Amino acid sequence: MGNGRVKNFAWVLEVRPGYEDEYKKRHDEIWPEMEEALRTAGIRNYNIFRHGLTLFGYFETDDLAAAQAYLAQNEVNQRWAAFMAPIMKVEVDPSTQFPYLLPLQWRMD
Repeated sequence: MGNGRVKNFAWVLEVRPGYEDEYKKRHDEIWPEMEEALRTAGIRNYNIFRHGLTLFGYFETDDLAAAQAYLAQNEVNQRWAAFMAPIMKVEVDPSTQFPYLLPLQWRMD
């Protein structure tokens, strides 16, 4: 981490109406190989919260570009995305093939 600061990132996506319970169930039963892909990509402290149909994800990584590149070509991540696509509304940033990330507005350590 060089500068000693955690590199933290967040995204907002949506669950399709009526699929809130299914979304929770799929994450309660997340594939072990999907968690391993995230870890291998360098992602840690990953949390997803839900408010109504809005999902808020937070994660940390030391190298965002490397994590995005790894996941973009990872077969398990591709299968997971296809599995989740019918129950979610996902806006992907075409420049990263990753959900749009939210700009940090304020931080307190």
